[in-house]
Amino acid sequence: MGFEVTRRLSVADAVTLVNAVVGFAAGAVAFADLHLAARLLLVAVIVDALDGIVARTSDSSEVGPLLDSITDVVSFGVTPSLFVYVLLTDAVGGAGSVGVLALTGTLLVASLYAVLSVVRTAFYSTYVDGADERPGMPNALGAIVLATAYLAGVQTPFVVAGGMTVLAVAQIAPFDYPKPGVKAVGPMGVVLFGSVVAPRALGRVAPRIMLVVALLFFALGPRYYWPD
Repeated sequence: MGFEVTRRLSVADAVTLVNAVVGFAAGAVAFADLHLAARLLLVAVIVDALDGIVARTSDSSEVGPLLDSITDVVSFGVTPSLFVYVLLTDAVGGAGSVGVLALTGTLLVASLYAVLSVVRTAFYSTYVDGADERPGMPNALGAIVLATAYLAGVQTPFVVAGGMTVLAVAQIAPFDYPKPGVKAVGPMGVVLFGSVVAPRALGRVAPRIMLVVALLFFALGPRYYWPD
């Protein structure tokens, strides 16, 4: 009888797996083209949103929530870590003892985000029951901040490393993040799409707007944002 994969997977699961493919592609491309990798990372965010829409409008499978969690770790946990690792190693180089120390620090900073993304996902799956309880920063939000910051021109190593560390720890922070309301999803989706297709247009306006929105949600969302 086997796993009966084709029978047990739903349309929403197929979209989830597309997210995994895009997320993996972004991580692989990062070693050759960080700009393209950042755009692919945002494509993964868009596909993740479509996954939720499809799941609400069609039949979902029993394995769907687990697939979604695993895919989030790949696309929004491991891939952002690889992205930042490549960005920082390109900046610090690797010559001499100072270079070795810098590369070690870079590896620690980058891996911290991936590790805490795994921890958050595991704890969320095990201990969180209610739909209204969403502790810790969603790793997709961290991916948006990192990708749009790069596309907006924020590439200073110390700024990126510091921001990555803050975002990593925020994933296990003891406060709840609300899910964006329906009225916010549409405009945010338009700006996110603009950041993918025309990131340099009009002085990088799309990624810069998206970065500001993401940072405001990161800083103020748990206390002041209440979806409709």
